[in-house]
Amino acid sequence: MQTLSRTFKQLALIMLVSAPLTLQAALPDFTQIVDKAKDSVVNISTKTKARPSSSKQYQMPEFPEGSPFGDLFEKFFDRDELDRRNRESQSLGSGFIISEDGYILTNHHVIAGADEVIVRMSNRKEFVARVVGSDEASDIAVLKVDGDDLPVLSFGDSDRLKVGEWVLAIGSPFGFDHSVTAGIVSAKGRSLPSDNYVPFIQTDVAINPGNSGGPLFNLDGEVIGINSQIYSRTGGFMGLSFAIPIEMAVDVAEQIKETGSVSRGWLGVLIQEVTRELAESFGMENPHGALVAKVLDDSPAAAAGLEVGDVIVEFNGKPVMRSSGLPPLVGRAKVGKEAEVVVIRNKERRSIGVNIAQLPTEITQAAYTPEDKVIEESALGMKVEALSADARKRLKIEGGVQVVEVDETGPARDAGILKGDVITMIDNHPVESVGEFEAVTESLKSGKSVAMLVQRRAGPVFLAIRPEDS
Repeated sequence: MQTLSRTFKQLALIMLVSAPLTLQAALPDFTQIVDKAKDSVVNISTKTKARPSSSKQYQMPEFPEGSPFGDLFEKFFDRDELDRRNRESQSLGSGFIISEDGYILTNHHVIAGADEVIVRMSNRKEFVARVVGSDEASDIAVLKVDGDDLPVLSFGDSDRLKVGEWVLAIGSPFGFDHSVTAGIVSAKGRSLPSDNYVPFIQTDVAINPGNSGGPLFNLDGEVIGINSQIYSRTGGFMGLSFAIPIEMAVDVAEQIKETGSVSRGWLGVLIQEVTRELAESFGMENPHGALVAKVLDDSPAAAAGLEVGDVIVEFNGKPVMRSSGLPPLVGRAKVGKEAEVVVIRNKERRSIGVNIAQLPTEITQAAYTPEDKVIEESALGMKVEALSADARKRLKIEGGVQVVEVDETGPARDAGILKGDVITMIDNHPVESVGEFEAVTESLKSGKSVAMLVQRRAGPVFLAIRPEDS
């Protein structure tokens, strides 16, 4: 018995001693990646000359030495302020070499507005870089320095990244050149409010000011992203970093090098998220896809026959799980080529071919002004009125009724209907008059969510409303 007990103790001791070694062996070794990549990562500094103020500038008159007027005017002319206006502002960022002859990738916001861009390599050699071009929408910029046989990084496939996978960043946070930080992929395909066309890679890699434009590596030492943004309430790192997928960055860079500008695909629809209630009204088991709230006139979508109420669930063979996932897919589609769009319409899937056009530089939306007409009661907990011809013209819609009052409690309040909303469709039935509105609402079944399309100042939006027993 004592022998058996001693054996168990020895095994427990062996396991206790070997546990740290096992844990250490499971952690990745980043040293080889850093040794191979560090010479290709560069520090970028910019200089921007102070711009003259729009207000009239006054200069202190010259007086003879010892003149009593000199001291008097000195009080009114702050020479330090004049000197400050002539100083240069500086900013720091990162980048990496993508060709042996000196092309460099970085972020647009790193070099935006700069009068001079300086690139410093790991051996402290410096170049004055030329800005080949940049694209604000994707936050990508291409620089060029004069060089030969420069060290180049290899690219990976960000689509093959898995959430939880280790990644590594090299950059110059706060000017500390070639700082290395590591973490994991937190999520993929993130959409940020200010960036509709970039499906960001979210990580928990420590990124700070100065890291922008630097590469994000996988464990094979391949660049799979460009560190671009952080989410922070303090201005410092809080565990939420975002990188631009390398495929998108390379595509933008190639367009900049070839044409000096970036062309994006355009579908011509306004979309919104599919909520659980809306999914129920469309006969979908789970909420997914991008709900078409408006089809723009003279757009590829209009020409192809896409309709308001369609739920786009696939684009060119790629699933659309959330509405934010559609713009990046459309933006990268080839202009002038046909794309296959799969939609759910009337609870059935159908495929539609759309000839993608180039994204217009500006798309304007109409606004409306409420009109005074006869008020009618509604069983949905709101009052509506007819829409005038002038209001319809301003909104560019054929029909609709306007909400003039919402009850304090009831289906309309619960659905988020607001005073001033213009209702143009209910449960896939167009609403062109108060009479049609009443006819449609009276036929609705209580307790079942239906989709209601409303027009607001910001644009059209679908809301899910659940009629109650009268």
